[in-house]
Amino acid sequence: MRCLKVAFGMENDETLIDAHYGDSEFFGIYEICEDGSIKLLEKRHNKAKDLEEEHDEGHGDPRKFKAVVSQLLDVDVLAAFRMGPNFLRIRDKTNKVAFFTRTRDLKLALQRFVENFDELWEQVQEKKRAIEKPIVEE
Repeated sequence: MRCLKVAFGMENDETLIDAHYGDSEFFGIYEICEDGSIKLLEKRHNKAKDLEEEHDEGHGDPRKFKAVVSQLLDVDVLAAFRMGPNFLRIRDKTNKVAFFTRTRDLKLALQRFVENFDELWEQVQEKKRAIEKPIVEE
């Protein structure tokens, strides 16, 4: 059965954060399968929030980008309510697929993910194929 590992940027146990993905209190890591089954694997502490505030480079801080990606290497899809510059950077410069839930309610966000499973599966496979192909410069 096809399953994807998904990280939701969370404010609390029931609500996605209404801020930058890197400002999430924690990441809810779920396994979501094509049959609609959903399993919470873990609540992963967001180490990006631990970066010293005084060194925060503000909107789109590249250090926060690296901190988020490095702790979610095992995840296929990053799910968030809203996007910021680093979320676009993650989508464009990593092997992660971005999914915008358009809701902060976790139950509804999970339902929307299931409804879009086939499309998200294809996007993940496309990212994996792109990594396998060497880039040839002309």
